[in-house]
Amino acid sequence: MNMVKNSGNELVSVQLKTLVNLAKPASLLKLHHAKIRSSQSGGFVSSFKGRGMEFDEARLYQPGDDIRSIDWRVTARTGKTHTKVFREERERPVFISVDNRSAMQFATRGVFKSVQAAKIAALLAWVAQHKGDRIGGQFFTGSQCQEVKPQNGKHAVLRFFNVLVKVSTELNNEITLEHVLARLVQHARPGSLVYIISDFRGLDQKAENHLAKLSSHCDVVLVHIYDAIESHLPAKGRYRFTDEQHDVVVDTGDKQRILQYQQRYQIRLEHLQKLAKKLGLVFFQCSTSDDPVEILR
Repeated sequence: MNMVKNSGNELVSVQLKTLVNLAKPASLLKLHHAKIRSSQSGGFVSSFKGRGMEFDEARLYQPGDDIRSIDWRVTARTGKTHTKVFREERERPVFISVDNRSAMQFATRGVFKSVQAAKIAALLAWVAQHKGDRIGGQFFTGSQCQEVKPQNGKHAVLRFFNVLVKVSTELNNEITLEHVLARLVQHARPGSLVYIISDFRGLDQKAENHLAKLSSHCDVVLVHIYDAIESHLPAKGRYRFTDEQHDVVVDTGDKQRILQYQQRYQIRLEHLQKLAKKLGLVFFQCSTSDDPVEILR
């Protein structure tokens, strides 16, 4: 099977027009993730973390105010005790991290994993925009990682899409999930809703530690993208895979090898599911042949 990337082929590379056209189906989606409930004031609110709080003003201290909120600078300058007043953010930051490493440039049916990841990211961005939330994100390849600061409106969605459609042909793997998640911890503000869309290859203990840190102040949703052949090899035969630089021939006539292959995938999947449960994360899967709208529905 020759998986050759062609920028003009919608199966292997996503186009800006495709992402923009997902606005209509996204308007019909109502996402209700575990531990995340809707709020009448708009957007999402976590059932255990709440939204981020922003400084509003400093006023004279009143009996009953929390002494931890005393504004010592204003107090020292005026000679009178002042306390900080905070207000709840009106919109919740939604931060979408999208994996576009070399392993995502693959599929045996449907579309490339990278294309499916971009489509899901676009749907999530449009849903957030319809709810009035701020949209930002992260896009990473094997050689670079770029963050987009959350902002309001359609212009923020389009800015994020322009990052998603950039084509990278570099196949080196200098950037790891550990590096990506460490940056995510720094860029995602407390109270954010964070989506990580990836096949999660290379998820080691250091990466998991960053994920645990992220989950302590944000609501996190893991979206696992996979191709059917990654879980089950096809019927008996010899199959050739190529990235135009390297070839791999797989002989599925070796039953022991097939069993070991499927066991390794199952172990990785179960570990990811257990990790999500342990950290209180939402987890769901989407294959390269699934309809992303139906998966989110």
